[in-house]
Amino acid sequence: MSDKETLGANDAKWLDSYKNVHMNVFGTPLRVMDHGQGTRIWDVDGNEYLDFLGGIAVNALGYAHPAWVKAIAEQAAKVGHTSNYFATEPQIELASKLIELAEAPEGSHVYFGNSGAEGNEAAIKLAKLYGRTLHGALPDIGGKPARILAMTHGFHGRTLGALSATWKPVIRKQFEPLVPAVEFVEAGNVESLQRAFNETGLGRYGKGPVAAVIMELIQGEAGVVPLGADYVKAARELCDRNNALLIIDEVQTGIGRTGEWFAFQREDLSGGVIPDAITFAKGVAGGFPMGGLIAFGEKLSSLFTPGSHGSTFAGNPLGAAAALATLKTIEDDDLLANVEARGKQLRDGLAALDNPLYGEVRGRGLLDAVQLSHPCAHAVAGWALEHGLIVNAVAPNALRFAPPLIVSEQDVDECLNVLAKVPTDLPND
Repeated sequence: MSDKETLGANDAKWLDSYKNVHMNVFGTPLRVMDHGQGTRIWDVDGNEYLDFLGGIAVNALGYAHPAWVKAIAEQAAKVGHTSNYFATEPQIELASKLIELAEAPEGSHVYFGNSGAEGNEAAIKLAKLYGRTLHGALPDIGGKPARILAMTHGFHGRTLGALSATWKPVIRKQFEPLVPAVEFVEAGNVESLQRAFNETGLGRYGKGPVAAVIMELIQGEAGVVPLGADYVKAARELCDRNNALLIIDEVQTGIGRTGEWFAFQREDLSGGVIPDAITFAKGVAGGFPMGGLIAFGEKLSSLFTPGSHGSTFAGNPLGAAAALATLKTIEDDDLLANVEARGKQLRDGLAALDNPLYGEVRGRGLLDAVQLSHPCAHAVAGWALEHGLIVNAVAPNALRFAPPLIVSEQDVDECLNVLAKVPTDLPND
C-alpha cells in the first residue's frame, strides 16, 4: 500500500459532484470507492486500503465474496422483489435459520426490515403493544402510559422511534418531542434501573408500568463498552419481577461479530441471560440492506397482527438470498473460530504497541476499541487512511475496529504495523 498524502484527481472530481447532489447529512465523504476484494477496497484513483471497519460491521464476508455474489446473481435472475402480498422460499428459509441460530424457543417468529433502525422500530412498537397488556394486569395504574427504559450512551438508530431510545443529545434535541414514555437509565448502574422500576405506581407522581428495557450488550457507538454480565443479569431479574420485556439490540454485535452468533450467547457478556426479543441487521446479509426482529415465543410474537406493522421491501428475496449465503459461509468456513482468534490477536497486538498514544483495549471477537491518550481519534484515523488503513474514530479518544469476519492473521499484523507508526504529536480533533 502506498501513502496517500492528498486526494487524487478522480476522488476530488467525484466529491465535488457529491456535494452538489447529496444532502449534507454525512459531511464530506473521505474517499469515493470503486471496488473491493476480500478485506481490501480501492478508490477511484486506484489507491488500495485495508478495511478494518467493514462498512461499520456490515461486510461480514468482506468484498465480492464469491458465495455472496453467486447467491445474489442467481436470485436476481429468478425474482428480485414481489411485495409482501407474496412470500418467497429464501425469505422463509432465512427466518427459520435465524430462529435456529438464536436458539429461540418454539413459537418464535421473525419480522424483517431493511436496517437496524427498522428492527428497533419494530421492537419499540412490539413493546408498546405489550405495554397495553400490562394495564389489564395492573388496572390500578390507570391511564398512565407504559414505559420503555433505554440506556445512557446507547444507540438504536435515527428514525424517530429508534431515536427516542438513542441517548446522544446532539442528534436527538433538534427533533424533540420524540416518542413519549421512553426514559433513560444510567448504563451499568443497577440502582438507576431499580429506581425507574420503582416509579411505577399510584399517586400523582407515579408512572405507568415498564413495558420493556432495551439495551446493547456492547455499546458500540459509545466506544465499544460492554455493559457487564452482572448488570445484564440484574436487568433480567428486574424485568421478570415486573413483567417487563428485555430487548437486546444485536444490530452491531450479532451475526458472529463477537465470536458467537449473537452476543447474548456469550456468558461473559450476558451472564447466561435469555432475552425476550433481539434485533439484528448490519452483518446479516453481508452488505445487502437488511434488518429485523426476533420475538422469542408464541405469546410475544402474536402481538403483531396483520396491518400492525410492515414494509414494502422487508424480507425481499435478494436480501434473503444474500443473508442465507452469508450465514452458510460463516458456518462452512468456521468463521466464528476465526473471529475469536483474530480478535485476540488484534487486542493483544494493540496492547503491546510501543506507542504512547494507545491505552486501554476493550471488546469481544472482532468488535474492539483502543483508548487514546488524548482526543485525537479523527486525526489518527485520517493518518491511517492516508497510509492505507481504514479504522473508525468512534469517540474523540477511541478507535473502533470491526473488520470482515474473514480477516487473516496477516491482515491483523498489517493493521498493527500501520498503527505502530502513527505520530504521537497529532493534534486534538
